Amino acid sequence: MSATEDVAAAVAAAFREEWGQVVATLIRVTGDWDLAEECAQDAFTQALDRWRRDGVPRRPGAWLTTTARNRALDVLRRRAVGAARLREAAVLARDEQPYDPEYDRDDSGVRDDRLRLIFTCCHPALPVEARVALTLRTLAGLTTPEIARAFLVPEATMAQRLVRAKRKIRNAGIPYRVPPAHLLPERTTGVLGVVYLLFNEGYAATSGAELVRAGLCAEAVRLARLLARLMPDEPETLGLLALLLLHDARRHTRVDAAGDLVTLEDQDRSAWDRAEIDEGTALVETVLRRGRPGPYQIQAAIAACHANAATADDTDWADIAALYGALLRFVPSAVVRLNRAVAVGMSEGPDAGLALVAEVERDGELADYHLLPATRADLLRRAGRTAEAAAAYERALELVRNDAERRFLRRRLAQCRPG
Repeated sequence: MSATEDVAAAVAAAFREEWGQVVATLIRVTGDWDLAEECAQDAFTQALDRWRRDGVPRRPGAWLTTTARNRALDVLRRRAVGAARLREAAVLARDEQPYDPEYDRDDSGVRDDRLRLIFTCCHPALPVEARVALTLRTLAGLTTPEIARAFLVPEATMAQRLVRAKRKIRNAGIPYRVPPAHLLPERTTGVLGVVYLLFNEGYAATSGAELVRAGLCAEAVRLARLLARLMPDEPETLGLLALLLLHDARRHTRVDAAGDLVTLEDQDRSAWDRAEIDEGTALVETVLRRGRPGPYQIQAAIAACHANAATADDTDWADIAALYGALLRFVPSAVVRLNRAVAVGMSEGPDAGLALVAEVERDGELADYHLLPATRADLLRRAGRTAEAAAAYERALELVRNDAERRFLRRRLAQCRPG
């Protein structure tokens, strides 16, 4: 790899790891969301040239934050036509040292700007879709097209949604902070939902060449840990952390060296992260004993069943099917019903699973969801009905948007065709 390629790789890695921190810091000190994103982007652009000339700094995040802050200071000085703008510039100017989150806190006692950013984005005054989209844009650095694909809406619609959310925060004077303890419950559901979607986008990307985006997974786990420390008495917060840990333990084995998808039953279980599995399992057992079950706790219990099965054949599919039944009482969605159909098909036979898949198909809610025909195809393949399975795989290929999943479906389709 050339020096130019080394620097480009270092900048890409820094973007994955530091974007959220840089933007969150600039939002805190300027109060201007668009300016924060603009200056953060400019800092990463400068890094490509400066790091090639001077070398990659020892603390890339501090370098990027300082560079972005200085750029914001220049912009504010040029804009400074009144006392308010001059005060903003003064705040930036007197902070001469690189930002260190360890020495920054607000009246909530929380030292992390990214956590404050999530709670700001998840303010109840914002629509749920806007909360998630804004956090994914500002915290994770997802592009507007990526977020639009995740929400299955046109790019222009998502762009307008983001603009309206930022305008609402500015006009309503929504504070940039973690709320006091008595207000935490009204924000919890939205915040957990954001972290969960962030992890899902990293664990199974909605589109693109890569199935797994490790940086998003790591950021979601980090934020889940912060939330668990902030709200240790909230069972669903601990349930979410357990769920993410148990899934993250398998992340490295979900694709092979060529980037192709490896199914759960074919993954190398000896390569799973045992420390994460043990921590996640212990959290599940602890939180379920409190007797206040919720959807994240139940999903974590399902993940624990998979993670603690020594082999694929040892998986307790009947228990998993029962857990999905319990989950339906909290989340009566078509996706959960489809997952339950898989578990029933594995525990009671493909025909039992296919009957439940047919019910989901009749509802029509998942008509454009590639995993619906893919699930039907897998159950048909297991039942030996290869011609029907091939037709279902072809339908799934029409809908899938991720390249790794597309290659996997093509391999399955080839197995179902004669010769």
